[in-house]
Amino acid sequence: MSGNVPIWANPFGCPPLTRRQWLREASNGFGLLALSALLAEESRAGSADASTAAPRAKSVIFFFMDGGPSHVDTFDPKPELAKRQGQKIGQSAVSTRSQSTPDRVWLGSPWQFKQQGQSGLWVSDLFPHLARVADELCVIRSMVGQQPLHGQQNLLLHTGRVTGMAPSFGSWVSYGLGKGRENLPNYVVLNNDWIPNGGFENFSSAFLPAFHAATMLRAKGIAMDNIAPADPSALQQRKLALIREQDQVFAATAKEETIDGAIRNYETAFRLQREIPDLADVSRESEATRTLYGLDSPNEYKRYYGLQCLRARRLVESGVRFVEVTCPLTHPNNSPWDQHSNLKKYHEENSLITDQGVAALIQDLKQRGLLDSTVVLWAGEMGRTPHTPKITDEVGRDHHVNGYSIFIAGGGFKRGLAFGSTDEFGNAAVERPTAIHDVHATILHQLGLDHRRLTFRFGGRDVSLTDIHGELIRDILA
Repeated sequence: MSGNVPIWANPFGCPPLTRRQWLREASNGFGLLALSALLAEESRAGSADASTAAPRAKSVIFFFMDGGPSHVDTFDPKPELAKRQGQKIGQSAVSTRSQSTPDRVWLGSPWQFKQQGQSGLWVSDLFPHLARVADELCVIRSMVGQQPLHGQQNLLLHTGRVTGMAPSFGSWVSYGLGKGRENLPNYVVLNNDWIPNGGFENFSSAFLPAFHAATMLRAKGIAMDNIAPADPSALQQRKLALIREQDQVFAATAKEETIDGAIRNYETAFRLQREIPDLADVSRESEATRTLYGLDSPNEYKRYYGLQCLRARRLVESGVRFVEVTCPLTHPNNSPWDQHSNLKKYHEENSLITDQGVAALIQDLKQRGLLDSTVVLWAGEMGRTPHTPKITDEVGRDHHVNGYSIFIAGGGFKRGLAFGSTDEFGNAAVERPTAIHDVHATILHQLGLDHRRLTFRFGGRDVSLTDIHGELIRDILA
């Protein structure tokens, strides 16, 4: 062979090059390297971990109600609370999984409940818009958590662990399903300028490849100002060229995985700067659609929340696998729905902000034929106590994980269903207690993934989202 043949051409008789050798010799092959790593990863996660069941859904939209909406004021009516308001709860009602002592008193709901739709699902006056799509909702009334603490419960909801240092639910979905659309991330958090207790670990890929971490997009700013490049195009290209040159030197000594992750993150960021602003721009949506989501509201928080809901639809429509929408924080507290006091004032404010956007998203997905292929999850990390220290004008409810409510819509889940139940006071789950691991397992199943087989080798063992926990909730599947 001629000595002019480059080493990476691998002529006959030459041993194959390792990826590190190839990377060291090549000058401009970073994109191909990232693509090859991506395809290898998709094959590993998809073929090894996919369930034998045909997938019913291909994406998830998670509305995170940070702080813990009160189940007995939203989807789980308890008339007995009103009858017994002001009476002490007694020792038999005390639980280690809620803030409770025997001398606390029962507190009835300040809102009325009505049966909605053909299903007759009970929904409180807090949610007039969700009431109109009640027949699409599958409400789980018997959720049980582990600790009545925001940080731990947020991490449990997002990662399946109360201790952190584990991949987010969205990261596992990204890993299991593989790449959706080349120029977009798999996992997006539409943030409303608030990071929940537990911090960025709620959205982290942890030990999964960094590609599966959440890409966070703010609602405020022009053209998603945390994505749009800060530099002119020419300067940005010079910076990228410098980074490429530095990577070539670094690649000669660094581990392959480190370089692969770095290259792919740079390339993803560059592609996002071209794709995301267009997807985030809703100006070409019809006036009827913009009004449906409440973008004409005089309330700034509601406008921005509705904007993120509309963007969530556009993202899954474009192939993004997992989208999470956070709540805005409107008052001095550590979590938007955490009403230890002023329950009526702030639950009404939170519902005003979120109700229309969530309901619009469900309605919009349905009319576009996307609801069947999209799982919509609405959940806080906990519920709230059906009792309080004392009745005052600013009365509130405290932390409660002994029985609370979430809902799921679309994605092959039953419609207009109330699953499980709490006792007559809403103090504890008594029928079909359900853990978040069960919810994770069931949503993964609808995506065609087996929660027991979707694993990643880490620390000498095969780790999964649900660990040794999780059972399919078959009774809520259509």
